[in-house]
Amino acid sequence: MPRRGETAVVPIDEAGGGGGERGGGQERPKGERHRGHGPGHHGRHGPGHQQRRSRPPPPPPPVFRPFRRWFPFLVPLFIVANIALFVLTMYVNDCPAHAQATGAAIGGSVGESATAQGCWLAPELGRFAFQSFKENPLVGPSSATLLKLGALETSKVTKDHEGWRLITCIWLHAGVIHILANMLSLVLIGIRLEKEFGFMRIGTLYVISGVGGSLLSSLFMVSNISVGASGALFGLLGSMLSELITNWTIYENKIAALLTLVMIIVINLAVGILPHVDNFAHLGGFTSGFFLGFVLLMRPQFGYINQKNSPLEYPMGVTKRKFKIYQIILFVIATVILVTGFTVGLVFLFHGFNASEHCSWCHYLSCVPTSKWSCKAPNNYCMSSQLGSQLNLTCQGTGKSATYVLNNPNSTEAIKNLCVGLCS
Repeated sequence: MPRRGETAVVPIDEAGGGGGERGGGQERPKGERHRGHGPGHHGRHGPGHQQRRSRPPPPPPPVFRPFRRWFPFLVPLFIVANIALFVLTMYVNDCPAHAQATGAAIGGSVGESATAQGCWLAPELGRFAFQSFKENPLVGPSSATLLKLGALETSKVTKDHEGWRLITCIWLHAGVIHILANMLSLVLIGIRLEKEFGFMRIGTLYVISGVGGSLLSSLFMVSNISVGASGALFGLLGSMLSELITNWTIYENKIAALLTLVMIIVINLAVGILPHVDNFAHLGGFTSGFFLGFVLLMRPQFGYINQKNSPLEYPMGVTKRKFKIYQIILFVIATVILVTGFTVGLVFLFHGFNASEHCSWCHYLSCVPTSKWSCKAPNNYCMSSQLGSQLNLTCQGTGKSATYVLNNPNSTEAIKNLCVGLCS
């Protein structure tokens, strides 16, 4: 999406005309009038004099760049932070140790099976081994570890007043596949935006968009555990669209840029209707980033930049406004919508409002059921009753029941693993 400031020279009109100081019909200097008599003609001064008069060509004029170009360091820092937190998550997860403790607590053949099948790549990775595919198909930690480190669960925000989870969940990822996809998107989108608008604007946009995605997800996906930077990444996509709209006059190929960006956004949002993808986080992040783009990414118009950078002795005519009227209107409308939306959403969230109960069709925004897949999220919650060392479990999602005899009846980790196995 080229801009005029990057692909063409936009000259500063110093004398009101198009030809510089001398105008369009300027004369050649006197010393240059007798050049070009042919290669064999040296004039009366001889070849030595002509060699002395030859001069190197003047350097080309500098390309006009109306806006500052920033060195991107914040987005790479975000990438490093996300990867470091994923490594820390796997270190805390310590799948082999938890599997052994679970097997010892359960005992018998069930305990031996839990110990043997609980982890993937345990001999090679040690405590960094992944949970089994049965528990986490994204190749990562357990849900209990993610909750421990700050994953988003609506009940913990509303009942336990842990509102900080709206922010911490942005920096956690459910597995290797999850983090690779998100970090690749962040490299492709975030670095370009930081070069153009700087770390302050893009950092603010990233975090607020992520919180917006977490907020909408917690209102509609009440029973799910949510992690990932997808909401923040969709916020960057939304800001690119609003930046194109508010800075419309800067772009050269306006329609081509708009159609390309809309197609990318539609494809990414369409992926969200697949099962096990939290598209409400995508929609919340995209909406937040779209309105934030009108607030944070507004550019001054070129006429104002030309006047600002013009030499003092050359008048530029009528003073140009820094921003166009439509830019200011969009700025005000977007600010009101953002403040209102976040305020209403947070009030509803902390009052335990479940938006999915009041919207019978909204679940189709996150998943569309087909003959190939079901949109029912796996429910790993179990009803339990315990009498001494005997444990009875009933999975709420599948309705299956089982009875176990525990060597350690007080092991909550063992009970959780049994529930996961029963519901899978």
